[in-house]
Amino acid sequence: MDLGTDDPVLVLNSGSSSIKYQLLHPRTSEVVAAGIVERIGEPEGGIEHRTGGQRIEQREPIADHSAGLRLVFEMFARTGRDLTRAGLRAVGHRVVHGGEVFYRPTLIDDEVLATIDELSVLAPLHNPANVAGIRSARALLPGVPQVAVFDTAFFHGLPAAAKTYAIDAKVAAAHGIRRYGFHGTSHEYVSGQVAQFLGREPAQLNQIVFHLGNGASASAIRGGRPIDTSMGLTPLEGLVMGTRSGDLDPGIVPHLMRSAGLDIDAVDALLNRDSGLKGLSGVNDFRALQELIDAGDPAARLAYDVYIHRLRHYLGAYLIDLGGVDVLTFTAGVGENSPAVRADALAGLQRFGIAVDPVRNVAKDRVARRISPDDAPVAVLVVPTNEELAIARAALALVIQD
Repeated sequence: MDLGTDDPVLVLNSGSSSIKYQLLHPRTSEVVAAGIVERIGEPEGGIEHRTGGQRIEQREPIADHSAGLRLVFEMFARTGRDLTRAGLRAVGHRVVHGGEVFYRPTLIDDEVLATIDELSVLAPLHNPANVAGIRSARALLPGVPQVAVFDTAFFHGLPAAAKTYAIDAKVAAAHGIRRYGFHGTSHEYVSGQVAQFLGREPAQLNQIVFHLGNGASASAIRGGRPIDTSMGLTPLEGLVMGTRSGDLDPGIVPHLMRSAGLDIDAVDALLNRDSGLKGLSGVNDFRALQELIDAGDPAARLAYDVYIHRLRHYLGAYLIDLGGVDVLTFTAGVGENSPAVRADALAGLQRFGIAVDPVRNVAKDRVARRISPDDAPVAVLVVPTNEELAIARAALALVIQD
C-alpha cells in the first residue's frame, strides 16, 4: 500500500467503559503515543498514557466518553503534543458492527453516524460506545476527517452457505440475521503479514488464523478471502472466550428463561459477561487460569480443556472447508503468548502435516516467527496483530483517495 505521506493518524477504539488510543505514522508504523482510559462511568476511573519511554498514570472519576477523550487530549498537551495542532490527517475509529451497510472504510458524516447508531440493535454492547467516541472526537477535532473501520468488513463477502442461518428466511431478512464475523481487521492484517513472511502471494495460500485474546475467533481464508469464521451475528458465537460462552445449544436460552426465571437481559449478561473461562473457573485472564491449573484446581483444568477442545473442533472443520491448509497462524494476547495453548491445540496432528517444534514454540520473540519444523508440510506461525496500524492505514488511504 503506497500511502504517499506519513502524516499522523489518531486511532480510537471506544469500548463500553474504556477508550484505547494510538497516535502513529501509518507509513513507517512509528507509534508516537498510546494509552487507555479505563472505568468510564465508574467511581474510580483513570488514564495510562505512554510516550517516548514515559508512562504517566492519573486516577480520577470519568463521567462519560466525552470526558474521557478530553482527558486524552489533556495528556497529549501535557506531554508536548497538542492534538489540535499535530497535523492529524485523519482519526480512525474501530467500529464493531457495520451490518449489511458498511463493508469498507467510510468517511463519517451525520448520516453515517446515525446509521452506525441504528446498527446498535445488532451490537448493543459495542456500537453505542463506538458512537459516543466518534461524537466526542468530531466535537474536539471538527476539521479532521473521521473514518470508521468496521470489524465485520473483512467477512462481508462470506459464501452464502457460510453466512446463512437455517431459520425462516423472511424473519432473517427482516431483522438482519446472518453471520457477520468479527475481529476482521485483525484477521485481514495477520493473513497479509503471513503472506509477506512466507514470501508468497495471498492468492496462493490456504490459511487458518486463530485470533485468541479475551475475545477469540478463527477464520478460514482461501486466496486472501475468508470462506468461514467462527463468530456470527454477534461476537458471542464460536470459540470459548474470556467471559463469553461461544457455541451453545440455542435451546439453553428458553430453558434458562423458563427454568431459572431469567429475563432476556439476564441471559444476555450471563452468556456475554459471566461465561467462558470466567464461568467455568472464576477467572477470565489466561495467566490467572494457568496459576490455578498449576495449583491443582480441577475447575481451571476443565476450563482449559474445554477451551482447547473448541479450538481443535474449528481447526478440523476449517481443514475440511479449505481442502487442506498451507499455513496456520496464532495471534493476539493468548495466541502470541501461550506456548501451551499452541502446543495442545495442535498435538497429535502430524498425519495432517501439522507439527510444533518445542524449542521454537517457547521462544520469547515478539516478531513474526515460525514455530513448526522447517520440513513440516504446514507452516505454523505466530504473527503479532496490529489492528491500530491497520485502522490507521485504512483511514489514511481513504482520505488520500478522497
